Amino acid sequence: MSDTKNTARGATPPGATIMRWAEQLACHSESPGFLTRTYLSAAHRSAAAQLSRWMTQAGMRVRQDAAGNVVGRYEAATPDAPALLTGSHFDSVRNAGKYDGNLGILLPIACVADWHAEGRRFPFAIEVIAFAEEEGVRFKATLLGSRALAGTFDMSVLDKRDEQGLSMREVMAAAGLNAQDLGRAAYPRARALAYVEVHIEQGPVLLDEDLAVGVVSAISGASRFLVEVTGLAGHAGTVPMNLRRDAAMAAAEIGLYIEQRCSGIEGLVGTVGQFEVPNGAANVVPGKAVFSIDMRAESDTVRHAAVGDVLRQMPLIAARRKVGLAITPTHEANSVPCAPWLQRQLAGAIAARGLPLRQLPSGAGHDAMAIAALTDVAMLFVRCGNGGISHHPDESMTAQDAATAAAVFAGFVENFSPRS
Repeated sequence: MSDTKNTARGATPPGATIMRWAEQLACHSESPGFLTRTYLSAAHRSAAAQLSRWMTQAGMRVRQDAAGNVVGRYEAATPDAPALLTGSHFDSVRNAGKYDGNLGILLPIACVADWHAEGRRFPFAIEVIAFAEEEGVRFKATLLGSRALAGTFDMSVLDKRDEQGLSMREVMAAAGLNAQDLGRAAYPRARALAYVEVHIEQGPVLLDEDLAVGVVSAISGASRFLVEVTGLAGHAGTVPMNLRRDAAMAAAEIGLYIEQRCSGIEGLVGTVGQFEVPNGAANVVPGKAVFSIDMRAESDTVRHAAVGDVLRQMPLIAARRKVGLAITPTHEANSVPCAPWLQRQLAGAIAARGLPLRQLPSGAGHDAMAIAALTDVAMLFVRCGNGGISHHPDESMTAQDAATAAAVFAGFVENFSPRS
């Protein structure tokens, strides 16, 4: 399938269709003027209905599960055959871009629509899954949709509350979903052949190398901490430098050590994304500082080594600067390797298009991380513009890259060989 082929028979090229759908889906937002779509909000429910309509028009049988996932099944040549799974999420961060998550739903629907128009079926079914929640914005719990499908949903999160004080359980009930049915959302393991997710890169690597697509080797593991440094506040003009117990400078030194430790090692990154001096003032030596640490790597061994060095260095810095230190782990996730046999088939689909192969890790988390508990996973990255910016209204991609990714995905599916 290609833009040329579709144009020749008079259909809308898939790249143009994907971009048009992305614009239309972005209209389902909680906030006029920019895109915010959180789990089971009115905008989220209307987006789910829109995706259901597009799936139906593409020739799929559509259902919604107990988590709110929208699942479209394109039946195999032989009914009730096992399925190749694909998809991504349709919730968003606040003030989001149009392609994060959405691309991985819209692109497969466009491909299925073409196969349906051709009357083409495969020895396996194709299920396109629009995961209801991945970002964790409303209830501070991530990957809810894909965890439900994978059978790993943590029922304790049902008691988490949003900013209005509503529990997840209450919000689900108001949307017509029964939390007690979540166990039924689990996909039968024997019925899933594999999972492949198409996603914008959310980074600049493909853009900088002038490549439309790349194959993900692994989704990086992550360790996150919240750190509180307690020093002694004092007058900025009267406390000598050698007597200061400056909490902010101790925190800053730790941040610089993290930057140094994570530099120069392929795939390893460290970030201090939040840094606060509570009740700070221009003329006061800071008595307290609070900051976050986020460390990621494709290799868990590399990440654990770096995290260990940082955790050993922080108390040494605190002791030398005579400040207190409280370190709270807030997140821990292992790396998820993409299955080599699926990577090879994606590479073959890229080669068939005459494109160079680029393999790269994903530093961001994706639904594929949760689905790996169910079946083997793979990911196809698509170039995004504007320096690779994502989770932002300036997130961008081109119709040509959407068409190229659709052609690669179609080639992958059309030549897919299940693992024996």
